[in-house]
Amino acid sequence: MERSINMLSRLRRVVAPGGFLGNPFIRVILVSNLFLQIGIWIRNFAVLLFVMEKTNNDSVAVSWLYVAEFTPILVFSVIGGAFADRWRPKKTMVICDLLSALSIFLILLALAGASWKAIFFTTFLSAILSQFSQPSGMKLFKQHVPEDQLQTGMALYQATISIFMIGGPAIGTLVFKSYGIYVSIALVGICFLISAALLLRLPADRSVEKNKQEANIWLELRDGFRYVVKRPILRLMGIAFGLGGIAVGLTQSLGIFIVVDRLHLDKEFYQWFAVVNVVAMVVGGAFVVGVSKKITPQVILAIGNLFCAITSIAIGLTTLLFWSLFFHFIRGFVLPFVQVGINTIVLKASEEAFVGRVNGIFGPIYMGMLVLMTSLSGWLNTFIPLAGMFIFSGIVFLVATGIISLMFRIKLSETRDTGAASSMSA
Repeated sequence: MERSINMLSRLRRVVAPGGFLGNPFIRVILVSNLFLQIGIWIRNFAVLLFVMEKTNNDSVAVSWLYVAEFTPILVFSVIGGAFADRWRPKKTMVICDLLSALSIFLILLALAGASWKAIFFTTFLSAILSQFSQPSGMKLFKQHVPEDQLQTGMALYQATISIFMIGGPAIGTLVFKSYGIYVSIALVGICFLISAALLLRLPADRSVEKNKQEANIWLELRDGFRYVVKRPILRLMGIAFGLGGIAVGLTQSLGIFIVVDRLHLDKEFYQWFAVVNVVAMVVGGAFVVGVSKKITPQVILAIGNLFCAITSIAIGLTTLLFWSLFFHFIRGFVLPFVQVGINTIVLKASEEAFVGRVNGIFGPIYMGMLVLMTSLSGWLNTFIPLAGMFIFSGIVFLVATGIISLMFRIKLSETRDTGAASSMSA
C-alpha cells in the first residue's frame, strides 16, 4: 500500500505543471518526434522495398540508398550545426519539416510521371534537412528544459526512437505491402506536416542578435572548432567519439559471420540477433529514464562503453547460441546509456550559442571513423580471425572508456563557465 502511494505521488510530481511532463515543451517535442518517426520509418522501408521491386533485388541500387542517407551526415553535419546556432531553432525545425513534406509531394508527382528513380532524392534531401533540424532540436532542449531534467528528457526522447527501431520496419513494410508506394509516400508527407504543425505550438524563438546573423559562417565554424579544442571535456568527448566509431566500424559488417562461422547456423538466423538487440535497446532506454537523475552523464556513458567492450569480446569468443544471444541483449541494453550520456554531456557542457556547432562537429568524427573502418573491416578480416576482430573492437571500446573516465572529476556546469571565459578572452 505504501509503495503504491509513493508511486502515485511520484507520478503526480512528473505530470504536475512544474514536473517533467508538465513542461509543455517536453510534451510537444515528444509527440512531434512520434509523428516524425512514423514518417521516417514508413519512408525508409517503403523506399527500400520499392527500389528492390523495381530493380529485381539489385544490391547496387540498395547500396545507393545508404549512400544517399549517410553522405549528407559527413558533408552537411558541421555546416548544419553552425547554421543552427545562427538561425532561430523553432523556425528552422518547422521549415525543415515543411520542406521534407514538400519534397515528398514532389516525388509523388515524379512517380506519377514514371520517373521512379527520383525516389532516391527523397532520402537524400531528408538526410540533408535532418542535419539542420537535429542540432536545432538540441538547442531547443537547452533553452526550454531545466538542467536537472535534461538527462531524463534525452533518455525519454531516445527511448521513443528505440521503440520505433522495433516497430518501424513492421509499420513501413505493412503500409507498403497494403497500400503501395503512392499511399506510403503520401502518409510520410502527412506525418511531416503534422510534426511541423505541432512544433508551431512551441514557445516563440528568442531574437537573434543582428551582428550574429551578419557574421561570416566560416568564422563561426572556426570558432566552433576552437570552442571544442579549448574545453577539456569536449576534447575528451571528441577522442572518445572517434574511438567509438572505430570500434563499431570494425565489426559493423561482420555480425552475420558470427552466426555463420562461429555458431554454424543459417544466415537467415541473423535477423533474431537484430530483434534481440533492438528489444534490449527499448528496455535499456526505459531503464535509463528511471536512473538518469541519480547518475552523472559521464558515468552513464562510461558504463555503456565498458559493457560494449565486454560484450564485443564475449561475442567474438563464444560459440554457444544462448551466450551469443545473451551478450547481444546486454550490448543492446547499454546502447541507450551511450546515446543519452553523449547528448546530455553536449547539452550541459556547451553554451547555448555553441550547441549546434558542437553537435555538428562530433557527428562527422564518429561517422567518418565508422565508414572508414567499415570499408576496411572486410580486408582486415582476410588476415585477422573473426574472433580477433571482435576482440580488437572491444579493446578500442576499453580505451574509449578510459578516456571517458578522465571526465569524472570535471563538473559540467564549471566547464561551461570556464569555456565561456576562455572563448571571450580569445
